[in-house]
Amino acid sequence: MAKNFVSNKDVTVRMFKSDFMEAFSRVHPSVPLIVFIPVISFFLYRSIATLEIAAKNIILFILLGIFVWTFTEYFLHRFVFHFKANSRFGKRIHFIFHGVHHDYPNDSMRLVMPPSVSVPLAVLFYFFFNAIIGNTFVAPFFVGFLTGYLFYDMTHYAVHHFNIHNRIWLALKKHHMRHHFQDADKGFGVSSPLWDNIVGTNFPQSKNENSFESGQVSQ
Repeated sequence: MAKNFVSNKDVTVRMFKSDFMEAFSRVHPSVPLIVFIPVISFFLYRSIATLEIAAKNIILFILLGIFVWTFTEYFLHRFVFHFKANSRFGKRIHFIFHGVHHDYPNDSMRLVMPPSVSVPLAVLFYFFFNAIIGNTFVAPFFVGFLTGYLFYDMTHYAVHHFNIHNRIWLALKKHHMRHHFQDADKGFGVSSPLWDNIVGTNFPQSKNENSFESGQVSQ
């Protein structure tokens, strides 16, 4: 992705002429929690009370769901959000999907996935995993998968807007800031650099890595 940073302030650009469409492109960071915590609670309750799955299997499939999310996060960010577009229409779609975030990285209303995208994706993923895992174990698996998604969304907001001092969180912030301000073709993991390390898209260690911690961009 070409570097085209516009502002590091909490401002944005209008993306749609329609006020209705524009409203759906903005979302408060609490919305994913409001939407998906009840869903996670339902599937956890279903796993325990309705399906009576053994505790060890619930834990196992929750952990498996979290692990699968880490790959899903990496794949979506690298190959969907950063797809290479040549046509004017393709570039427009890319800007709506993710380009706007790279131009306005601190826009607090466009840091988490809007429900107009996340809910249909969640439904598709549920039926996909249900076909593979089956109607029983998909319940605890989906608890882990959606928990991983929420951790991703909240981490993404935090690294852009929280004053972070914790060593682990600071490492995640530094990793993501380098994706924004050093090389957008590396560092696709937001909640974890796991798959960047496995696939080879992590950043090489350098003496200057601290210069990208603060994420300064042109005004």
